[in-house]
Amino acid sequence: MELKSKDLLDIKSLDREEINLFLDSAESFKEVTGRDIKKVPTLRGKTVVNLFFEPSTRTRTSFEIAAKRLSADVINFSISGSSMSKGESLLDTARNIEAMSSDFIIIRHSASGAPHMLAQCLKSSVINAGDGSHEHPTQALLDLVTIKERKGGIEGLKVAIIGDIAHSRVARSNIYGLTKLGAEVRVAGPPALIPAEIESTGVSVFYNLKEALSDVDVIMVLRLQLERQGKNYFPTTREYARLYCLTAERIRDAKEDVMIMHPGPINRGIEISPEVADGLSSVILEQVTNGIAVRMGVLYLLGGRGEA
Repeated sequence: MELKSKDLLDIKSLDREEINLFLDSAESFKEVTGRDIKKVPTLRGKTVVNLFFEPSTRTRTSFEIAAKRLSADVINFSISGSSMSKGESLLDTARNIEAMSSDFIIIRHSASGAPHMLAQCLKSSVINAGDGSHEHPTQALLDLVTIKERKGGIEGLKVAIIGDIAHSRVARSNIYGLTKLGAEVRVAGPPALIPAEIESTGVSVFYNLKEALSDVDVIMVLRLQLERQGKNYFPTTREYARLYCLTAERIRDAKEDVMIMHPGPINRGIEISPEVADGLSSVILEQVTNGIAVRMGVLYLLGGRGEA
């Protein structure tokens, strides 16, 4: 099976078969990441450009490592020193980058839809590394890989996503991916942080954390997107933590073998307690590890022609 698009812009537009293709590819590249010599020649001669307009540690570094392990040349584009600081448009900047024979443009941008706009105008493969509050497809793919690895599959699992649903691109991508693969998805958080239309995506809405966590297999905790909220959606972070911080006591309502996830960065003591974040049920660092294999798989499927 081949992908229908040269780009990876979201999970919503992918069908179940395409999602599974990405997951299978990531699983094959996990073997590469476990070797003493972790490089393969798959993308030798290709150029990958990281175009990040928002701060990022995990995602940008993960893409850079993934591309280098595939033997691609990697350029990390500095926005502060670019012509955009002189008023050049995003599209003109991207076209100039493409004119330098770039094969992949990986973009993170605060404007929802920015990667989609570039994909329509460029021949290079565009990969969405997070656009506004819209989607973050590779984060969802690495989350799906991590769940599948731990649980042996996704269909029939009960998954609770907790926190700032309204502003979370991670939540949206995961909701699309999990529901397409047959999981039962619950979302929980303060009423002001849960979009009115969210139930149309096939999820169940809870405002009481105890009810949301009852008998779930997976708990996905979200970061509070304070930089995107623009106004106060709850009185204080202390009040939020009192009602929604995931503690050891609260996870007792879930299944005994529940797995705890968080996309990072973690606000300890607000979204999740340190003992839970560092506990045996946590797969937070496994998510980071799997992110490299997922992004290797994405780059390979979009443009690779070699064998791993």
